[in-house]
Amino acid sequence: MRLSPHIPSRPWRDLKYALWLPLYLLLFLALERMPTGRYWATQLPVDARIPFCEWFIIPYCLWYPFLVLTGLYLLRRDRAAFRRYMLFLGITFFASELIWFVLPNGQDLRPAAFSRENLLTALAAGLYRIDTNTNVFPSVHVLGSVGAALAVRDCRCSEGKPLLRAGAALLAAAICLSTVFIKQHSVLDVVGGLLLGGLTARLVYRSSPAFRPSREEAPRKAPAHRRHGQKLLRRIRES
Repeated sequence: MRLSPHIPSRPWRDLKYALWLPLYLLLFLALERMPTGRYWATQLPVDARIPFCEWFIIPYCLWYPFLVLTGLYLLRRDRAAFRRYMLFLGITFFASELIWFVLPNGQDLRPAAFSRENLLTALAAGLYRIDTNTNVFPSVHVLGSVGAALAVRDCRCSEGKPLLRAGAALLAAAICLSTVFIKQHSVLDVVGGLLLGGLTARLVYRSSPAFRPSREEAPRKAPAHRRHGQKLLRRIRES
């Protein structure tokens, strides 16, 4: 059977670029269990004005399949985009752990009790038990969402598919919002994630054709005096 030219053969070889993930998880668990004592509380006055909304637990939990499915899609359809995706996540995730180690931080925003009980609040309570309120700045949920949305845009197979790119961007935005509405992160954590993600994206995606400015692809216009001279020559030749 002949493979499509858009689908690389033996894509699983590039799984080696994801071998950093077990190390990250081990360090994450170690930092979560490390006694911090006092930590820098990242909440701002604006966070007190943001209500808890259990519906946002849905996009928050979609973060996990969003990152995994994006990686599997790229692994199958665009190896170069997959490598850039892994590089972006690796840089930002390990940089976050370094920040947590050097500057222990957390937030004190979680509600002591929910105003109502339902399946969504039960999921939020379960999340609170699994994940502590420390190591929040910058938000890895924000970094992962930004990375997945950028990776979808970077993939060659998404060219000519504006709905796919827009859907990935909207899901990433919903996940970023969810972090503050379920009181898992502060606004400052989100801003920190966006800043770190933006700086890393400039480094990782500067060679990607999908992120080159359109002016680089458009032909440069000749200077005005040269255009006038060319027009005058054409008139002389036609006369």
